[in-house]
Amino acid sequence: MNPEELLRLIDMLQSQKDVSKEAIFLALEDALAQGVRKRLGVGEELVVHIDRKSGEVTVEDEEGEYEIELGELGRIAAQAVKQGFVQRLREAERDVLYEEYENRVGTLVNGQVQRYEGQDLVVNLGRTEAHLSREDRVRGETYAPGDRIRAIVVEVRKDGSRVRIQLSRTHPDLVRRLFELEVPEIADNIIEIKRVVREPGYRTKMAVTSTDPKIDSIGACVGVRGSRIKAVIDELRGERIDIIRWSDSLETLIMNGLKPATIHLDNIYPDEARRAAVVLVDEDQQSLAIGKRGQNVRLASKLCGWEIDIKTREEYFGTEGASAGQAGEEFPEEVATPAEEEQA
Repeated sequence: MNPEELLRLIDMLQSQKDVSKEAIFLALEDALAQGVRKRLGVGEELVVHIDRKSGEVTVEDEEGEYEIELGELGRIAAQAVKQGFVQRLREAERDVLYEEYENRVGTLVNGQVQRYEGQDLVVNLGRTEAHLSREDRVRGETYAPGDRIRAIVVEVRKDGSRVRIQLSRTHPDLVRRLFELEVPEIADNIIEIKRVVREPGYRTKMAVTSTDPKIDSIGACVGVRGSRIKAVIDELRGERIDIIRWSDSLETLIMNGLKPATIHLDNIYPDEARRAAVVLVDEDQQSLAIGKRGQNVRLASKLCGWEIDIKTREEYFGTEGASAGQAGEEFPEEVATPAEEEQA
C-alpha cells in the first residue's frame, strides 16, 4: 500500500466510523509498531510514525529514523498489524461513544425497541444500543420490537471494547425532562422545577416555582385545558401527576404537598431534632391526606424531606396525648389540651 492509498483509507474510515482522523492515525501507528516489533524481534523502544500530510511511514529506534515499506512486513506480521488495528479502532469508537453519552447522563433519549436479552430490553439509539432493565421499567408497561420509546440515560460505562448504556423510565428526571419539552417557560428558566418525587406507574408530585410574579407556575405546567400536563401523562401511560407550589417555608410546603387534602398551617407541628412533623387533620380529610395505601403522605414526605405523621385531633389527644402524659411528655405548645378547650 503506497502513502496515497493509506491516506485515502484513513479518510474512508473516518467517514464510516465517525472517529477523528487523529485517532485513526494513532491506532494505525500503534498497530504497525506492534507488527514491526514482531517482525524484527525488538522491544518497546521502536516507534512508528505516519506523516499526516504525505502518508509516509517511518520507524524510529535507538539507531535513528528510517522509512519502511508495509509490504516488507510479511504475512504473520501483517496479520498482527490488522488485528491490532481493528482492536484499537474499536477502542477509539468506544471512547467516542463513551464521551458522547457520558455527557448525556440525565437527559432524555428516543429509541426503538430492538429485542429482549433476558430481562433487559435492548433499545436502538441509532449509532449504538442501550439497555432498559426490568427494574428500570414501569410495572405494567409492555413493549414489542419496533415500538418507539423515551427514557433517561442513567449510567454509561466501558465494558471491554463496548459501551454499556443504561436507561430508565422509573427515574424522577424522566418527568422533569418531559415537562421541559412541553413547557417553554421551564426551558427559558422562568419556571423552575424544584423537586420531583415519584412512585413510577402510579403517582408523581412535582414542586415548581416562578421567577416572574406575573406567570403562574402551576398554570403554565398544566397548560390550556390541561394540554401540557396531558401530554406528559400520556407519555407516562396514565401516571397521575400532582403539581404543587414550592415554598421555602416547611409548614407551607407540607400543606401544599399533602393536597388534595385541606390542611391548616396551625395544625402542623415540626420536630427539628427528628426531622418529623405531626399534621392534624379533620376526619373527612384524613383519607385524602394519607392517600391510597399511604401513597399521598409517603410522596409528600419525600418531597419535603421530613417524615409526616397524619392524625386526627381525636387520635392525637386520645391516644398520643394519653401516652405522652403517661410518659411525662408535653403537648405541642400551639395545641390546646381538652381541659383547656373546656375552660375556653
